[in-house]
Amino acid sequence: MGKMWFSIYDFSFDYKGDETPFTDPYSFKWAVEIETHYADIKKELEEYLNGHELKSYFSASMVSKKNSWKTISLITWGIEMFKVKKHFPETCAIFSKYPEIISASFSMLEPHSKIIPHCGDTNAIYRCHLGIDIPAGLPLCGLKVKNESKAWENGKWFAFMDAYKHEAWNDTNKPRYVFIIDTVRDEFAGKKKYVCATVRTSLFLQKRFGKLTSMPVFAKVSATLLRPLMQMGIFLVNKFKVY
Repeated sequence: MGKMWFSIYDFSFDYKGDETPFTDPYSFKWAVEIETHYADIKKELEEYLNGHELKSYFSASMVSKKNSWKTISLITWGIEMFKVKKHFPETCAIFSKYPEIISASFSMLEPHSKIIPHCGDTNAIYRCHLGIDIPAGLPLCGLKVKNESKAWENGKWFAFMDAYKHEAWNDTNKPRYVFIIDTVRDEFAGKKKYVCATVRTSLFLQKRFGKLTSMPVFAKVSATLLRPLMQMGIFLVNKFKVY
């Protein structure tokens, strides 16, 4: 088993693993079944968008244009979003059969927008994208992990090591939609609750400290001071198994 990595504990924000940037998505037992339901998944998303909007990603600093990256989650790090899931019964029925899938969401990237280079939260998962509505291939629209770039395709998967620095862009005149799932790596299957609890707590604290440092009185608080406090919060969650 490799060493489990979390970005919250790495001040370099630069994962130094030996995994390849992209991996074969069809090595996962759920991949073909979900892919065969591409039309159903796309239909449920289109029906949802007729009366609802996706939400801007919480970290505005990760995009080139304000509110250009929007998402909606069905399950996030093991927490089910029941108010959203009811709009996607067929989609949820498919992936819910696989306990290794701990997150599922839809993501939209607006035209002429970019998600800047960033690392994911942990190497304990592979992040997998199913193209739902892809306006173009490379070089206009794609995702780069380390030094390798790939284009999405409608109805097709690719999977990548989210812990590595990666970026995405859409330099077309139409929005790009993908369905995203996170699947726990086989070697970390027994640590699924620990992985989910650690990342959930990290994200929760990032959001709260982000609001805190936006206040003038705390504006000069250094991230190097906040990070140990966040790490302590995560330690306590896992120590007392608050999940």
